[in-house]
Amino acid sequence: QVQLVESGGGLVQSGGSLRLSCAASGTIFMLNAMGWYRQAPGKQRELVAASTSGGSTNYADSVKGRFTISRDNAKNTVYLQMNSLKPEDTAVYYCNADHRSDYGAPVYNYWGQGTQVTVSS
Repeated sequence: QVQLVESGGGLVQSGGSLRLSCAASGTIFMLNAMGWYRQAPGKQRELVAASTSGGSTNYADSVKGRFTISRDNAKNTVYLQMNSLKPEDTAVYYCNADHRSDYGAPVYNYWGQGTQVTVSS
């Protein structure tokens, strides 16, 4: 079983920055893709940014050039640096990870509990 714990959310003014962290713990063998999703009130959860274990990344168009995803594989941690924040970035941000418990084992997907990011205008 893998647990994902996010931290770093909070209230920030428009144009400000925040850094989210997500640490994976438990019986970890191989973390594959890790990423961040967000869900604003009344909206569907959407992908913000994702990173493969090899370092390839992809971003939602709405955050390109402002957000940067990175990961420390030794610490089983993924980060999301958010710059030039806008009020429309306000949402609950969720960490997500794919984990394999052994070579050839199926991949299971895990979610964190979410952290609130609020950007005031």
